Amino acid sequence: MPPAPPLDELGPIVSSGHLASGALPALSEFEFALSMTVHAFHRWMVRCMAAAGVPDLSPLDVLVLHNVNHRGKPKRLADICLVLNIEDTHIVNYSLKKLERLKLIKGGRKGKEKTVEVTPAGGETCQRYAQVREQLLVKSVCATGIDPARLSEIAAAMRTLSGQYDQAARAAASL
Repeated sequence: MPPAPPLDELGPIVSSGHLASGALPALSEFEFALSMTVHAFHRWMVRCMAAAGVPDLSPLDVLVLHNVNHRGKPKRLADICLVLNIEDTHIVNYSLKKLERLKLIKGGRKGKEKTVEVTPAGGETCQRYAQVREQLLVKSVCATGIDPARLSEIAAAMRTLSGQYDQAARAAASL
C-alpha cells in the first residue's frame, strides 16, 4: 500500500469537489469553513443564551435581542432587518413577537412608526449572556494567541465577501 500524500498536497478542504473545480477553489474552501462556522456559532448562541437563563430561543431570536439592546435606543423593524442583512421581515417580526411575549423587549411608537426596545429584563439577559461569553468563549479564543487585529481583518474580509454574495444573489434572481 503506497503512503498517503502529505496533507498540504491534498488540496483545499471543501464539502463539494465539483464546486472547487472552477477558477477559484479557495472560494469553495471559504464557503465550507463559513458553513461550519455559522452552524457552530448558532449552536453557541443558543447554548450561551440558555446558560444565561433564557432557553428555547433560536439563533435569530438571540441576534435580534442583542440588536434591539444595542446602544439602548428604540429600533424599527426595517432597521433591524437592514443591520442584520435579512430580507424576510416576517421572520424578524416573529422573533420580535416571541421576545415581547417573554418580556425581554417592549413595543413603542416613534411618530407613526412602531418601535421596539429592550426591557430591564432583556438588558439583564444580554448582560448575563456577555458574562457567559467572556468566561467561556473569549477566554478560550484569547488562549489560542490569535491577534485581535487579525480577527478584525478577517471580519472586514467577510463583510466584503458578503457584498459579493448579495450582488450575485440579485443577479441570480434575474435569470
